[in-house]
Amino acid sequence: MSTEESEALDAYSRIVTGVAGRLLPSVAALSIRSPRGGAGSAVTFTDDGFLLTNAHVVAGATTGSAAFADGTETPFDVVGADPLSDLAVVRVHRPGAPAAPLGDADDLRIGQLVVAVGNPMGLAGSVTAGVVSGLGRSLPARDGRRVRIIDNVIQTDAALNPGNSGGALADSAGRVVGVNTAVAGYGLGLAVPVNDTTRSIIGELVATGRVRRAWLGVAGVPVPLPPHLAERLGQRQGLRVVEVVPGSPAGLAGIYLGDVLVTAAGRPVQSVQALQRLMLGPAIGADLSITLLRRNALVDVLTTPTELT
Repeated sequence: MSTEESEALDAYSRIVTGVAGRLLPSVAALSIRSPRGGAGSAVTFTDDGFLLTNAHVVAGATTGSAAFADGTETPFDVVGADPLSDLAVVRVHRPGAPAAPLGDADDLRIGQLVVAVGNPMGLAGSVTAGVVSGLGRSLPARDGRRVRIIDNVIQTDAALNPGNSGGALADSAGRVVGVNTAVAGYGLGLAVPVNDTTRSIIGELVATGRVRRAWLGVAGVPVPLPPHLAERLGQRQGLRVVEVVPGSPAGLAGIYLGDVLVTAAGRPVQSVQALQRLMLGPAIGADLSITLLRRNALVDVLTTPTELT
């Protein structure tokens, strides 16, 4: 092995061990008290005992116990869960673990080093490393006998051991950029990103125990924008409307089949996920401006999303 290769491996090792040293005290093994039982991991993100995990880890439960790497064990209560994002928040009865810093998955790049930190089966912590293999994925992940579709996930080749769901996916600086959520196949791991959208979801779970979502009443598929418009807007795609629910906010605003949504609230709408990210609690009852393409002309409409029930 050359000197350069040896130095590179040493640097890699220092990064991984540094991240592990910072995050392992913040990660707990969860034992679920529910008829179906279960186990997973969670990561502390506040100094007063709030932990972030997966919704499927705590599904059907209201309480359980959390064991930390230093041997501390304490009961926890489920504060709230959001199956649509596969995120949940629990709170331990005896806080004391340090809060892990939250990063921003929107800054991740393909090939970037990431470290998965969990506490599977209470085995005093598990650390694996790899790279970001894909971003913005929408992939199936098996949860027992059910298959869930997880949107906008991070794909990584960092191996995830059984019980690692709910653990932290961190960047090289030790910032939590994702919550490990599933193993979709050998060598393939998924993580829910930590970004502005999921921070809003986490905030609602802490404050109210649930996530309110807005409803527009349209279904769409991505389509390319005409080249001249794409160049002018710096946006390659829009969302063609394939369904409008009668009497829905979209229908009342005058959005029709075949329209192509271009922007909403001034933000590009290039995918279903981009529109869904706008449909969180603050959008309920608030005016939402939409620019759409209709018969080669840009049209502005104003709609007011209602609460999804």
